[in-house]
Amino acid sequence: MSAFEGGRFDVLLSTNIVESGIDIQSANTLIVHRADLFGLAQLYQLRGRVGRGRTQGYAYLTIPHDGQISETALKRLEVIHSLDYLGAGFSVASHDADIRGVGNLVGEEQSGHIREVGIELYQQMLAEAVEDLKTKQTQATASLADTPETADAWTPRIQFPGAVSLPESYITDLNLRLGLYRRLTSLKTTEELESFGAELIDRFGPLPVECQNLLTLMHLKKLCQKAWVERLDLGPKGAVLTFYKNTFPHPSHLLDLISKGPFPCRLSSDHKLRLLEDTLSSKGLSRLQGFLGALGRLAGGV
Repeated sequence: MSAFEGGRFDVLLSTNIVESGIDIQSANTLIVHRADLFGLAQLYQLRGRVGRGRTQGYAYLTIPHDGQISETALKRLEVIHSLDYLGAGFSVASHDADIRGVGNLVGEEQSGHIREVGIELYQQMLAEAVEDLKTKQTQATASLADTPETADAWTPRIQFPGAVSLPESYITDLNLRLGLYRRLTSLKTTEELESFGAELIDRFGPLPVECQNLLTLMHLKKLCQKAWVERLDLGPKGAVLTFYKNTFPHPSHLLDLISKGPFPCRLSSDHKLRLLEDTLSSKGLSRLQGFLGALGRLAGGV
């Protein structure tokens, strides 16, 4: 390496290690063997090893004689061929992101729940989870007077069995699907949810089970907020309701509902309310929604 830099040799044969900042002013020609096997950023760095002095630089990128290279490799070579100006580094990064994607979180190869809800809704859910942890840290010293004045100050958590989403098979366009998710999270009333469901049916056809579950879940969330239910766990033998900060605005009204109401339930020693009937069937979910509606009216002093 030192001999080449000192001019004792005219040709340097090297691996791609030279991309890591080798600066030789006299080097003016670079030949990259099998350029289709290199990444876009690598090619950009390698090309930058020549033409660093006053002498015109030349970079030759070779590919197999038969031209059999992948579509992605061809895109990389086309990009590196087009970026022949100073300060093209940002463009390289941008094109590289377009070609490879930028990770499983926001790239094309999303997976799991991120694929279904999109990055914006995921960020919202993450923020809610962080806020929930902060709330739990201060819960020991919090009192009823500290409870929020609006339902938006906290978000109920619901353990809902079954798939909950707008399936790709139902709404194929990703941008449209994410837009509908955003709209769904902004809906405030039961009427708006029903109108949203009717719109989906009108535009895309009958609702699949996942969509029905999603709308049911959103409806339950609205009811839980009004009923001061922070957590709701559903099961075939009943439901468990955990009140926000283990309190209820009108405890006497709650006890009357438990003892005299039409819903079989009991209040446990840990302040959780247990509804003692199936909540997974259509009839059970309907009964649960009626129960949460009654709790919401009691919480509002009605």
